[in-house]
Amino acid sequence: MDLFFNNNVTEGYKNHSQIARRLTEDWVERNMFCPICGHSVLNHYQNNKPVADFYCCCCHSDFELKSLKSSNEILSKKINDGAYDTMISRIKSYNNPNFFFMNYADGAVNNLWLIPNHFFIPAIIEKRPPLSANAKRAGWTGCNILLSEIPESGKIQIIKNSIVIEKEEILAKYKRTKSLLTKNLDSRGWLMDVLACVERLPNKDFTLNEMYLFTEELQAKHPVNTFIQPKIRQQLQRLRDKGYIEFLDRGHYRKL
Repeated sequence: MDLFFNNNVTEGYKNHSQIARRLTEDWVERNMFCPICGHSVLNHYQNNKPVADFYCCCCHSDFELKSLKSSNEILSKKINDGAYDTMISRIKSYNNPNFFFMNYADGAVNNLWLIPNHFFIPAIIEKRPPLSANAKRAGWTGCNILLSEIPESGKIQIIKNSIVIEKEEILAKYKRTKSLLTKNLDSRGWLMDVLACVERLPNKDFTLNEMYLFTEELQAKHPVNTFIQPKIRQQLQRLRDKGYIEFLDRGHYRKL
């Protein structure tokens, strides 16, 4: 995998954002395999698709690329995306893309993450204020993706500090996350929220009482539900069944 950009593809471009987009998309087209099925190449959508840049011709997965000029090895807390209504519609229809998030500097890729589409729920899509009446696209409303709200398990690193991770490791990490896939949006939201709480606990072994400390936070995210602690127990059972935690003793668990 060649980490350097091909500057020849920007000939004739003057706009900085267009140049960055051309460089980064060309890099993906030349270098990336499908992290879902392992196919050796990804194809670029020729026309501007509302919420996708690339697709795999084998497993038919879609991918959107977001890039940032930075050498930071930590994923941003949030990142701008396109139209809010389009993004929410895709998530609710279970046809949302997988995302690549790239950091680059000095003409080369420094870090690249994959976030599978089943980690996306409406709660992590932040609605931006609509454009003013004087704007060219007056009333258009964009969105931010709140990356900090996504469990760490869903942030699969492909390149870390200019070091390429082995393909087999990337495919294995994605395969593990597939157990979290569910078509029920509310169920997906609860599972992701509780998994994120588990990951925030400092120790590998933890207790149910420690999880109950997130009750108020989870209540704010799910205001309609009045049985938060039973819901926490239910989601811990689901995470156990999916191989993310194990049950040690009454009220005691271990991260796997």
